[in-house]
Amino acid sequence: MRLGLLTGGGDVPGLNAVIRAVVKRGEGDHGHTVIGFRNGWRGLAEGDVIELGRKNIRNVLPLGGTLLGTARYHPHSNDGGIDEVLTTLEAERIDGLIVVGGDGTLSAAQKIAEQGVKLIAIPKTIDNDVWGTDRSIGFDTAVMIATEAIDRIHTTAESHNRVMLVEVMGRTAGWIATMAGIAGGAEIVLAPERPFDIDQIIKFLKHRHRSHASFSIIVVAEGAVPAAGTNMQYETQTGRFGEIVAGSISERLRVIIEEATGFETRVTVLGHIQRGGTPTAFDRILGSRFGVAATDSISRGETGLMTALVGDDIKMIPLSEVAGKVKHVPPELLDVASALA
Repeated sequence: MRLGLLTGGGDVPGLNAVIRAVVKRGEGDHGHTVIGFRNGWRGLAEGDVIELGRKNIRNVLPLGGTLLGTARYHPHSNDGGIDEVLTTLEAERIDGLIVVGGDGTLSAAQKIAEQGVKLIAIPKTIDNDVWGTDRSIGFDTAVMIATEAIDRIHTTAESHNRVMLVEVMGRTAGWIATMAGIAGGAEIVLAPERPFDIDQIIKFLKHRHRSHASFSIIVVAEGAVPAAGTNMQYETQTGRFGEIVAGSISERLRVIIEEATGFETRVTVLGHIQRGGTPTAFDRILGSRFGVAATDSISRGETGLMTALVGDDIKMIPLSEVAGKVKHVPPELLDVASALA
């Protein structure tokens, strides 16, 4: 079998573990030839290919990013994109395709699978918002990085008697903010799932600083928004591709909090730091397990499925049930973050 492989969307730590696993399992145990497409769906549409062998995957486990490269390109959103993908797959004699990506990449994968392409998907996103899987590749590393940043900010916040706003990624789901906020001991966590009341935040900060503490840490997901009818007017700021402008919500909160409380307030935006660097052991293991499971699945002739971590087990679930859905942070977890303020 000539097995195609691509990584799409934003990079995350752990992608190279997937590539390594697909090559080792595919070439070593199934006798496949693995063809990588550079720069995600764009490379597949343009025919930018590289044959992957053991020499390509040496010493890649500790490396962040993806040795195949990636791009935010979706064939179903570009005129003629799907036809170009199908043309390349035919020209390269690809018998099956493994696609690694987040919501946008997985939606494109479903469209390609509907064209009769034998395809298996693997979920990756630091946002951890892919429906159907308990964890996506990259999330564990992002939480570790955010937690370490909060730990470091604690010391400077306490030294200067400041309110510190730490903004993390999370456009529609606040998984990083919630988990890192709990792990890092933040006083307040603001997530998209639970719109906030700025008056309650100000009241809490005044009470805390006047009664028993001189500093506070607030973790803010980039997609956090004020509740309707409350005393804060804010419209989410987006860029040319619909991405949220980093720091916009935190900077707005900084101005309001400082003016209302008189407490010196500062903003730290972690941004792409959360995506880079060495993957945690968990993400290396998860990527490896997903890579092996996807390779075995497509070798059995299966198609239209996605690997998923359910409890401690790797399961294959229909891709059609995943595409277009968002996995939100459950209320119980948000309650834990609030209870530990």
